[in-house]
Amino acid sequence: MSNSMALIDLNLAEHASVLAKLTPLKSKILEIALIIKNVIDSGGIVYWCGNGGSAADSQHLAAELMGRFKKERGAIPSIALTTDSSALTCIGNDYSFDEVFSRQVEGVVRERDVLIALSTSGNSPNVCKGVAAAKVKGATTIALSGKDGGELCGLVDFSLVIPSDSTARIQEMHITIGHIICDYIDADLVD
Repeated sequence: MSNSMALIDLNLAEHASVLAKLTPLKSKILEIALIIKNVIDSGGIVYWCGNGGSAADSQHLAAELMGRFKKERGAIPSIALTTDSSALTCIGNDYSFDEVFSRQVEGVVRERDVLIALSTSGNSPNVCKGVAAAKVKGATTIALSGKDGGELCGLVDFSLVIPSDSTARIQEMHITIGHIICDYIDADLVD
């Protein structure tokens, strides 16, 4: 039992340590929130992409905007490119898995939109290609990554790198930042 408690303590301590490292990144979080709000205000759509846990986080955060976060407000156009199983499997089969986001971006993303790419490593080929396709379309691109930011951070307009090498801690911070952004948008859009 003591080993189990030690494991729990270790995870909580790691989480708290990485969370504390977000404090110096507050201005980056605000900058990203303002960018997303400007896209929403200009009639753009907020798109999200990521793999695995980052795909789930993309869906989660897209739903917070489309549905509601804390307050009653109108729906905000927000779509995770990770949810259409027919598109994902068709593109993966007919082209390659590396193209699952870029092909969707090519079809739906416009200049006034934003693509938010989540990747713990910043090196997922399909996420990087999705961002590259969004840049071609003239859309704003944002990365939430971790570790050293990877290739992704060099491709986007704005990036926030979680200072951690732990996939779990990086994903926890992505959700925390996403919730802060949703709270900012709610507070700004609702009296």
